[in-house]
Formats: sequence, C-alpha cells, structure tokens
Amino acid sequence: MFTKAQIESFKNLKTPFYYYDLELLRSTLDQIKEHGLSKGYHIHFAIKANFNFPVLEQIKEAGLGIDCVSGKEIERAIEAGFEPEQIAFAGVGKTDEEILTGLHHDIFSFNCESLQELEVLNELASEAGKTANVSIRLNPNVEANTHKYITTGLNENKFGITADKLPSLFEILPSFKALKLSGIHFHIGSQIRDLKPFAELCEKVNSLQDLFEQKGYQLEHINLGGGYGINYDAPDDEPIPDFKSFFELFDHKLELRDGQQVHFELGRSIVGQCGNLISKVLFIKEGISTNFAVIDAGMTELIRPALYQASHKVEVLTSSKPEKTYDVVGPICESSDTFQRGISLPEMNRGDLVAIRSAGAYGEVMSSGFNLRERVKAYYSDDLK
Repeated sequence: MFTKAQIESFKNLKTPFYYYDLELLRSTLDQIKEHGLSKGYHIHFAIKANFNFPVLEQIKEAGLGIDCVSGKEIERAIEAGFEPEQIAFAGVGKTDEEILTGLHHDIFSFNCESLQELEVLNELASEAGKTANVSIRLNPNVEANTHKYITTGLNENKFGITADKLPSLFEILPSFKALKLSGIHFHIGSQIRDLKPFAELCEKVNSLQDLFEQKGYQLEHINLGGGYGINYDAPDDEPIPDFKSFFELFDHKLELRDGQQVHFELGRSIVGQCGNLISKVLFIKEGISTNFAVIDAGMTELIRPALYQASHKVEVLTSSKPEKTYDVVGPICESSDTFQRGISLPEMNRGDLVAIRSAGAYGEVMSSGFNLRERVKAYYSDDLK
C-alpha cells in the first residue's frame, strides 16, 4: 500500500494524522462512473462519511451529487461547489432552521421520515412561499445483516415511515399544497457486503411503487440510499468495491417506469479505503498474557472500534522484524480505546510508525476533543509525492 518514499515523508510529519490517497479515490470514482453513472443512475455522496474539501473536489469533478443529513452539510456542499439540484436532504430529526436552509437553496429533495415532518415541512414551505420537493422515506423492514448500530431498515429502527402508517400518509398527502411528491426513498443500513439484502429491497420497492401508483402517484425517482460495504480485513485485496455487481443487481431487479430516475446515496464505499490514520508507537508495555503497543492515535481520531467493535487492519510501516503478539491500544483514558487485540505484527519499538487502514469514512468526521485532545491534521497524496 505505502511506498518507501511515502513512509519517509511520514517520518517528517507530526503524528497522528490522516492520510488520503486521492489516486485511489479517483480510481474508485472511475469505477462508479463506468458501472453506475453510465446507466443513467444519479449518485449522491453521503457527505457524513467525509466532508474534507479536497475529497469533495474529486467527487464533484466525477459528476456526483451530495446526500446531507444536516443543515451545515448542505452549506458545506454548496461551499464545495455542488448545485442545489444535486443535493438530497435526509435525517430523522431536521430542525426548522435546517429545513429553512434546504428551502432557501431549493434543493433537489427533502427525504421525509415521518408524517409530522411532512406537516412541518409543508407549513414552513408555505410561509416561505416555496414548494418543497419531497421523497418519502419508507421503512421496508429489510434485515441488512450488519451491526445493530448501523441497521436502519427494520421496524424497530427510528428511520422512515413504516407500512402501518401508509393509509394515513395517503390520506393527508393531498392537503399539503406546498409539497411536491417526487419520489420514495430507502436506506436499510451500512457496511452491507452481501448483495442479498439489496435484492430483497428491490422486491419491496417494486411492491411499494405499485401501491403509490394505485393511489394516483407517478413517481419521478426511486432513491435506494447507500450502505454498500468495504473490505476492512484485507484492504489491499479489495481497494475498490465491486461496483459492477452492485449496480447490475438494481439494473436487473428494479421494475422502473419510463423516464424514472434511480438515485443512490453512497458514502463508505467511495471514500473508506482511500483514508488511513497514521500513528506512532509511544510505548511497548509487556503484560501478563499479551504485549501492549500504545500508539498516539486513539478513539478521538477513530471511534469506530470503540463504538461498533469495528475491525481495522493495523499495518506496521517501519519494522520488518519477526512477529510478536500485540494489543494495539490508544492513549485515551477508556478501556474501549483499543484498535486490535491479540494480533501478530512485526516486533515494534518506541517510535515505529503504524497505519490504521480504511479510515476514510467515519474517521475524521467523527473525531472529537475528548481528554482535550488537539484535532489532528490531514494530508493528501497529491501533496506528498
């Protein structure tokens, strides 16, 4: 993954830091263009995964739009040069101020997640003299077979409108004069590696579209959300997800109407593998049953292992010695501040550099100042050649 020249350049930088491989990002976007955009699909990048301007610049140049879940994300997308008609706004808890931000910019779609949200959006749009484009987020009750904290498409989840609310939805929709229903929206979860849940989603979408047509609604677009996963265990074996198989599934399974658009909201699968967290070994601590490699990056820089029990590959960059067994841990005053337990790595000493891989999505964006930690810098491959 890393060249000798890159590792030498890392030695001159203060650790920890994020490192982004923009060449890999561009190659990933090329695959999305070849297998997704070429089919006429509209793809919005989930900016919650990574909001850095150099990353967004590449995504914009590739022709993607943006999926937002907050007002500030809408503003970041506009600042990065995305057009309002490229912006979809999801989120189960939009504030009035955030809704007004979307109305002000005349965004592509509000992905509405409850009957009351529709009422509030209609009221605010009426007061602003606007007509809001709406996509109804439906909860399809599809099991995504992923971690329970990132499952979003089951009846027990807080997201979307469940099937039992559909009669009420059809009853009140005609009264909302400031809303234009343009589509239906779904998102069943994140880090989904098996395509079967997406196939099941397509079946639910087809059935629900038939229902909307029976009620007199001709939908301009279907939004399938995102959730496609990446290979955290062996990132070098699969640096780019299999977008060909992913998009072909929808091509074969969806029953579309003439002229109907298909939208996706991909995040992790676009940027996950291009980002890495580079850290330095502070101490090697010999325990009773293991050795602890204490590094200077912690859950403040990458919270996923502590929050989701997520596994990120740890790679030693500056040692080729025989392997020993380590728990790789951070400096934060929490026992959950652990990246890997009981893994075999080349023997490390104080000062060795390590890379925590696949940190491009939900790494830097979820960083915090816990323990009054200083926010760390990001560097890009285009600048470290």
